[in-house]
Amino acid sequence: MATDSLSLLSPVWSHMTHIQPERAEGIYLYEADGTRYTDFTSGIGVTNTGHCHPRVVAAIQEQAAKLIHGQINVVIAPSTVKLAETLNAVTPPEIDCFFFSNSGAEATEGAVKLARMATKRTNIITFQGSFHGRTSQTMAMTNSKTVYRSRYQPLPAGVFVAPFPYAYHYGWDEDTAIDFCLRELDLMLKSQTAPEETAAIIIEPELGEGGYIPAPKRFMKALRELCTQHGILFVADEVQTGFGRTGKFWGYEHAEIVPDIIIMAKGLGSGMPISGVAASQALMSQWTTGSHGGTYGGGALATATAVATVRTIVDENLPENAAHMGERLTDGLVELQGRYPVIGDVRGYGLMIGTEFTQNGHPAKDLTKAVQKACIERNLLLLTCGSYENVIRWIPPLVVNETQIDEALTVFEDALQSVM
Repeated sequence: MATDSLSLLSPVWSHMTHIQPERAEGIYLYEADGTRYTDFTSGIGVTNTGHCHPRVVAAIQEQAAKLIHGQINVVIAPSTVKLAETLNAVTPPEIDCFFFSNSGAEATEGAVKLARMATKRTNIITFQGSFHGRTSQTMAMTNSKTVYRSRYQPLPAGVFVAPFPYAYHYGWDEDTAIDFCLRELDLMLKSQTAPEETAAIIIEPELGEGGYIPAPKRFMKALRELCTQHGILFVADEVQTGFGRTGKFWGYEHAEIVPDIIIMAKGLGSGMPISGVAASQALMSQWTTGSHGGTYGGGALATATAVATVRTIVDENLPENAAHMGERLTDGLVELQGRYPVIGDVRGYGLMIGTEFTQNGHPAKDLTKAVQKACIERNLLLLTCGSYENVIRWIPPLVVNETQIDEALTVFEDALQSVM
């Protein structure tokens, strides 16, 4: 595509690069001239199985030759039933009913509608730094950056934002941050949204856009207990943390709890647009038939791809690989932190690692962007995140190996040296 042809694309899209890959394989993207890029963005946490995994490609090809679209209100594609069965095998016994959509935002909206209808309550609690989407409802729930909400007000009401235990930001130890956030949440339930009008608490097991900050185990357990006590539904937004990304199949597993509702997308389809809402049959049965749906949700091509994706993740032990490679990556980044104190914090589960940059005690956005740019110039693709845009996030495909981790760390250090 010629450079002037890019003007045909809406400028509402931001672009980290203008790279136009012709093909991709594993952790790599290739331009037409053969230039290779190491993709540690995974299409923003989507290609957990790596680019163009043979099993996934074969599933797409096979399904495309048989049935591309069978609208689920009219007919039910066999692959849609297979996907429900496949997901049922990787979710807790309490979670045994599934609804499919196209995107994370759609699934989040569906989860909110389910929670409100099932509880007959109106209000939703989210957390500072959260990202749940860019539709009107999910914008109201998103607090990671103002750009996602600015000039779109008024947004839907009934959304309340509680503090997240971001210990590094507060300058506290983890326990102090947890205690503060739980006290503030208790105050919120007494001053802003009463438990009897609160339908759900929705949380990312590790904040995504908000800075790659894991939710501490004790905090998650306390939320689960609070929800059970008051009949509030606990909703795990696993859009970015799901499908092995954190070293476990689901991010909430790190806290040894079970949510009432799971929201899933991104890694579910290896690049095909598909998302889902999972809950118990008892909960789903309270969702009035016909009150929610969509033309493409549960379509044959996407669900067939998702079946192959989930089975590949399980069969190839990708969550375990994410845990091991995540340890190697974290160790390497911590070692660099010791020599480059501008790396203020290294954190995250599995292969969902954030490196936060600070200078003189303040967020270092310009330095972060300079390091990212230097990495791109060296053909290593990394994204940034965080409310101050001072966090580089590491989300390679879960098929990454030790050599590739080490090569990326070498490039990263070279980029650091070039901008210091």
